[in-house]
Amino acid sequence: MTDVVALFREGSFDPETVKTLCDAYDRVRKSLHDTGQPEVVNEVIARRILAVASKGERDPDRLCEAALSGLGVEPRSRLG
Repeated sequence: MTDVVALFREGSFDPETVKTLCDAYDRVRKSLHDTGQPEVVNEVIARRILAVASKGERDPDRLCEAALSGLGVEPRSRLG
């Protein structure tokens, strides 16, 4: 199992940012109604969040949206 906290810490983010990334990760999983996604999906989610955060994004909603769009899922806020 991928340890997302360790993965996020490897990105050299401060503790507050790691918490934000973890919050975004949890939001994505909840949006997918996570019932045991394959591990590769969880890793894709984490890596997508990392990629966007490494460009400076810190808003958990935007991080969540980016991860969902990376999976081809439209964020709920746009389903409207």
